[in-house]
Amino acid sequence: MTSKTKYAAAFAALIASVIALCVVCLFVGSSNMTFNESMAALLRRGSAAHERIIWSIRIPRMLAALIAGAGLSTAGLILETDLNNAMASPSTLGVSNAAVFGANVSIIIGAGGFLETGNHLANYMSGVNLYATSLVAFLFAALSVLLILGLCRMRAFTPGVVVLAGIAIGAVWTAATTVLQFYATDVGLSAAIIWTFGDLGRATYRTDLIMASVIVPGIVFFSIMSWRLNALLSGDAAAKSMGVNVNALRFSTMLVASLITAVCVSFLGMIGFVGIICPHIVKRILGHDHRVTVPASALCGSLLLLLADTLSRTLGSGSALPVGAITSLFGAPFFLAIIFLRKGHGEDA
Repeated sequence: MTSKTKYAAAFAALIASVIALCVVCLFVGSSNMTFNESMAALLRRGSAAHERIIWSIRIPRMLAALIAGAGLSTAGLILETDLNNAMASPSTLGVSNAAVFGANVSIIIGAGGFLETGNHLANYMSGVNLYATSLVAFLFAALSVLLILGLCRMRAFTPGVVVLAGIAIGAVWTAATTVLQFYATDVGLSAAIIWTFGDLGRATYRTDLIMASVIVPGIVFFSIMSWRLNALLSGDAAAKSMGVNVNALRFSTMLVASLITAVCVSFLGMIGFVGIICPHIVKRILGHDHRVTVPASALCGSLLLLLADTLSRTLGSGSALPVGAITSLFGAPFFLAIIFLRKGHGEDA
């Protein structure tokens, strides 16, 4: 089988699988609607309750899984290349930690905590603004990215420095979150913790559009930069000999990958391992050419998050489990397999 045939077959299989799971997502869920009821609601001929489930809950969730899965997976692929580290993921730079801190600031201080509402649930529900929470989470995540990349530009923009800076800054955000939660009221603390669960149930058409406005251009940008990223696979010296500005490439691609992660986390909470599982599967099957792996990783990420969301809604016994828990259940064994099955110290899993 030639490479072109192999790639065509792989993309056809991925696209067909994504379409099939999109259909499954529309007709499977915790509400126990029958196929006929779901179809009638999809055609706007069902009951008001069924139409609301399909058009206001399931379709936005499906779109969120498509968009966020593609974004997180592609961001993971790019960070693995930039950092030359098979274990790199969208959480490597502490972006998720910063987003969680920002959300806690908005929820605990601004709407549900000790400065305004006390321990009254009704007061919290009237004060909370999910868009404000997502905005503050995104701003802190973006600030963290710029801080880490700025520090790396001052010191030395090498993969090791980036990882160490990400770990250090991430630890600071985690510590600050812990201190903030220590002083929170019961209601504010509960709301903040629930927010961190990776949950597609909070997705709306508006949030899907905002995520798509960041993620789609980001994936296009990575595709345009694919030949430079391929050069980076051969090492910094080889890439420079080909005329690639390595520092500028790392800065720009890591910035875009981190912003993609930030917008996903700020709207959906923590969804782990998508950025580790999918790039590794794609590279195992299709190789390391970014002209192929960037779109393939996007499709694989969408497929994985669609599958996780379908399972979360069918295993919840009347309520949907957090999709982040499902991806972690998939991802933890996969992560261990990467560690123990690597053939050599410097070889990509």
